[in-house]
Amino acid sequence: MQPHRRNLLHLTAGAAAISIMRGGVRAQDYPSRPVHLIVGFAAGGPLGARLIAQALEERLHQSFIVENHAGASGNVAAAEVARANPDGYTLLVCAAANAWNGVLYKNLSFDFVRDIAPVASINRSGGIMLVSLSLAPETLPDFIAYAKANPGKINMASAGPGSAPGMYGELFKSMAGRRRSRYRELSRFSPCHARSFRRTRAGII
Repeated sequence: MQPHRRNLLHLTAGAAAISIMRGGVRAQDYPSRPVHLIVGFAAGGPLGARLIAQALEERLHQSFIVENHAGASGNVAAAEVARANPDGYTLLVCAAANAWNGVLYKNLSFDFVRDIAPVASINRSGGIMLVSLSLAPETLPDFIAYAKANPGKINMASAGPGSAPGMYGELFKSMAGRRRSRYRELSRFSPCHARSFRRTRAGII
């Protein structure tokens, strides 16, 4: 995957503009020291941040340091960036979860819309539904019909409540008219995830 050149320009120009509006450094001086890209998930999660950092280092001849601060579906990282000096040197690599965390979590120490300023869109991704070969249904309508005919018998793997796969699963249940399904929550996707998935009937990644 190659980071889009226009998005890289938006990222650096946007960070510089934000720092100016908030009383920071001049645009022509940015970046004059290392920039920290904060990722709200464990190492090995979103790889786009490291590709972006590498491309920005090559272009701007300054260090862009990726830091993984996992926890609370990205809220730990978002809170840290919200508290940071708004000078463009501490940037948050957002995920889809940041868009709905304000609704799912009570008493957050920050307001995502108020405290985090958007700079650039660097990635788009979707969810993929996987179904065990042990199930008879071979199409999505057949799977929905099977789930309705067998309430409570479908275990669906996800990365946990509030995660993108978990939210995709809830959306799918709502659209399919299914309100009750058991979930097997997996902390993250890794080689051991394949073993866990064999104990479930479906999963969303």
